[in-house]
Amino acid sequence: MHVLITGAGGHLGRKLFDTLELLPGYTVSGIDIRPVNHSHIHTADISGVPNWIKHLKKVDVIVHLAGDRNPTATWNSAIKNNMDATLELYHHAKENGVKRVVLASSNWIHGDKRFTDDPLNGETPPGPVNAYGMSKLFGERTGAYFAKHHGLSVICLRIGWTQWTHDNKPGPHMAMGRWGQEMWLSDRDFLNGMIAAISAKGIQFAALNLMSDNLGMRWDITETKRVIGYDPKDGSLARVTFLLAIKSWIKKALTFKVSRFFEKKLPHW
Repeated sequence: MHVLITGAGGHLGRKLFDTLELLPGYTVSGIDIRPVNHSHIHTADISGVPNWIKHLKKVDVIVHLAGDRNPTATWNSAIKNNMDATLELYHHAKENGVKRVVLASSNWIHGDKRFTDDPLNGETPPGPVNAYGMSKLFGERTGAYFAKHHGLSVICLRIGWTQWTHDNKPGPHMAMGRWGQEMWLSDRDFLNGMIAAISAKGIQFAALNLMSDNLGMRWDITETKRVIGYDPKDGSLARVTFLLAIKSWIKKALTFKVSRFFEKKLPHW
């Protein structure tokens, strides 16, 4: 099976590239916007001139990790690097006989659920709160269109919290408090989930959570286990310090309680 990884020189892309390169049964190549010291990782900008299409020849699966990964991405960047680039990728994948696209979606699909008690599963309505989250939702909905109308298999993985620092170990140092810790994704489980999505059979479209098996989290990975055979090996219980709890309460109050007070007391304000 020939797998092409976009963003193959990035934090997660290179880990997946190096892992697949060592596994029997896989041919792996990549694209990255920056030069990478590897003969099978080609320099190209998928949001620019489409000179990268030639690298899709004889590719079976594209793992699409490239794009602006910053939650504070501007609309201009999110549209160009995440929306337009992903749409182009779907089009060229279809035209060049690629069988499947595995899309790196995001937990920011449910950004509005941070301070609620809502379960987060396949039935939960999406609620992006920024341009980045909207761009990932666009990638999912566009993938569903190509799956239904063009026969392209698309699996969207809503990737949890991975870190560049601390050897990607969970704990109170993680950003966004309990919310961040509960969606922790270990390197090993990231690789397990990606490989499961690459090799799963008989799936036309799916949008699935990809987190480690963290105790007490609201992110439901039952469907991920059932649909693609994801088998997480790691998990952690969120550690909430007193200071972290106070910060979380203040943010929740500012986000919901204050706005609801004004809605109730001053409905015409």
